[in-house]
Amino acid sequence: MRVHTGEKPYKCSLCDKSFSVSGNLQTHKRLVHSNSRPYECPYCGKLFKTHLVLKRHDRIHSNAKPYSYRHCSEGFKHYGQLKTHLLKSHNEGTWFTCDICQMKFSSGGNLKKHVQRHEALKPYVCSESPKRFYRAVELRQHHPVHLEYKQFSCGLCDKLFARKPTVKIHFKKCSVEHGVTVVVL
Repeated sequence: MRVHTGEKPYKCSLCDKSFSVSGNLQTHKRLVHSNSRPYECPYCGKLFKTHLVLKRHDRIHSNAKPYSYRHCSEGFKHYGQLKTHLLKSHNEGTWFTCDICQMKFSSGGNLKKHVQRHEALKPYVCSESPKRFYRAVELRQHHPVHLEYKQFSCGLCDKLFARKPTVKIHFKKCSVEHGVTVVVL
């Protein structure tokens, strides 16, 4: 009934999101506000919050391309890749178009993320700093900067970093300062 009325009585105590079903609130708290990652990749040991994300990750360890189109030989690891291929190469499907800038997207979810950027909505707020983010994943990626444990180190100067992207940026600068040529294979 709440689906039809729009009533969302289950409010998250950590952010401004509300839900019509209590189970959705619990899932939200586990995925957005918890560091629990109970699903482990048997190949590389990487941890994930959901079984579905682990299953999707598993494809990088294999050549499995379960999504294909009957009229061509292309195969894709992810459904979104097939959908984009159908739109671009076979003119099949419907583009989702931004009303503000006319940019086109293959999924409604990607359009929604894009529109949030136009509207400058940043509903995800860091609990330890005033920083705000467009998406929950951006907040999760930011969180390690507040941890004392810094697991990434520069191989040239041994400086420690909490986030992988930060050490990559530093390493590029540090390699120039040390006169080291970085070769990407």
